Amino acid sequence: MTEKIKRNSNGATGKRGGRRQGAGRPQGARSRATKTHKATLSDLAREHTSVALTALVDIAKGGESESARVSAANALLDRAYGKPTQAHEHKGAIGTYDLTKLSDDEFNRLEDILGSLALDGRDQSGEGEEDGSG
Repeated sequence: MTEKIKRNSNGATGKRGGRRQGAGRPQGARSRATKTHKATLSDLAREHTSVALTALVDIAKGGESESARVSAANALLDRAYGKPTQAHEHKGAIGTYDLTKLSDDEFNRLEDILGSLALDGRDQSGEGEEDGSG
């Protein structure tokens, strides 16, 4: 005799586990507990800033290994001046397009799309100079 197995909406057969409709924190909502703890942890960490900086200076001056001294020195410099910007190489098209190959309809569609991105104060008709020049 074959029994029909009941399955929930996720296809699971058991009574436990699985996703339940409406359960849990709504998507995109921030956890109140995490927000509170994060603020508390930040406050606690700030109380020990001078101790941490002193430790980094001590390691930078007299750390046992060169790598520890370099790492501590880098950490101090990063905190004092910010991390240096990293150069990156762009790969791919850089916006050099031959718009003369577009049909009138394609060009008008492109103009509609890009028109909303135009900077304020610029002539959006494409016919003249910047606004406010005289």
